[in-house]
Amino acid sequence: MPITSSDQIIKWRNDTPGCSTSNHLNNAGAALMPKPVIDAIHNHIDLEAEIGGYEAEEAAADRIADCYSSVAKLIGSSTSNIAIVENATVATSQALSAFKYRQDDTIITTNVDYASNQIMLLSLAARFGINIVRADDLPEGGADPDSVLKLIRKHRPTLVLMSWIPTNSGLIQDAKSIGRICRDEDVPFILDACQAVGQFPIDVDELNCDFLAATARKFLRGPRGIGFLYVSDRMLNQGLEPLFPDTHGATWTAPEAYRLEPGAKRYENWESSYALLLGLGAAADYANGIDLEMAGKRAAELAEYTRENLKAALPGVRVLDFGREKCAIVSAAFEKREPEELVLLLRKQKINTSVASRTAGVIDMRAKKATSILRISPHYYNTVDEIDDFIQCLSEILN
Repeated sequence: MPITSSDQIIKWRNDTPGCSTSNHLNNAGAALMPKPVIDAIHNHIDLEAEIGGYEAEEAAADRIADCYSSVAKLIGSSTSNIAIVENATVATSQALSAFKYRQDDTIITTNVDYASNQIMLLSLAARFGINIVRADDLPEGGADPDSVLKLIRKHRPTLVLMSWIPTNSGLIQDAKSIGRICRDEDVPFILDACQAVGQFPIDVDELNCDFLAATARKFLRGPRGIGFLYVSDRMLNQGLEPLFPDTHGATWTAPEAYRLEPGAKRYENWESSYALLLGLGAAADYANGIDLEMAGKRAAELAEYTRENLKAALPGVRVLDFGREKCAIVSAAFEKREPEELVLLLRKQKINTSVASRTAGVIDMRAKKATSILRISPHYYNTVDEIDDFIQCLSEILN
């Protein structure tokens, strides 16, 4: 395990009320929120109840503005490049909607992209007649950057879209190499970082992405129902805008004219939960206040410890994580038990895990010959004892 002081782990756990009631190994689904996040949400809801929703927004204007700064700092960006949206899928759809498509245009993506992304691409293909081309995988897993380069030079695509980390695997795709290729070839790059934000440090300049989509509820440890979209200056300066801007992202200036917001807020909608937004800001502050590189390494090594013990202690288990580099998501299939049943039995013992079904990644799951998998996703506040308890409980269930 990485060197992490026991005092630091105790502090993280003391900051996290849920640690006292459950063994939470479902951080790839929704992580446990720390107290500052919970307080930020509750305090604003209380204020709304006391003085009204519009009035509470006005009273919290400075703190709301600070949230943009906190999110921007988290990914090495500026506040003008941040749009607050409902979730990562909305962020991705807003980015996709900014491009003008013609029949026989091409979008390049990967075999492990998130199901919602794949569905949106298939919808674009059906509506506009564009071509969806998926890059070849490396032998060890993940999109091959050389394949992406060859496809770009062959098809001159409208854009490249990829999920940095798939929802159903510990695989980390080589986003930096693919982003560098896209920038060198002058092709817009949309990066779904839904499972990456909060796992390890992120710098959008190093990634060379034009859009980055994220949610609050996963490894960032924020609330459900809120996320954000990063939009590069390059895209803003080119005048790209969402297909359907509303009165928050644009101003109706004349019967036949409107004026866009100058920054990424053009991608936002007017109606938003400011309690959740403040929770997102508090989660970003919490992440900015710790050593994410160290914390991410701890989470990844807890995941690797889980993989090793699953294979060593349990007969009939297949651990399905591939790639040169793996993250804090563990996926496993079992010979004689369905993951859906295992999740429920584990939950009775106050151990939280989750299921990823075939529909979460049809191509990837087909290649792995799995119809569903048990997903175990520790975070930096989890402990080795919790992993051992999980393995012991799962062993008893299987036997």
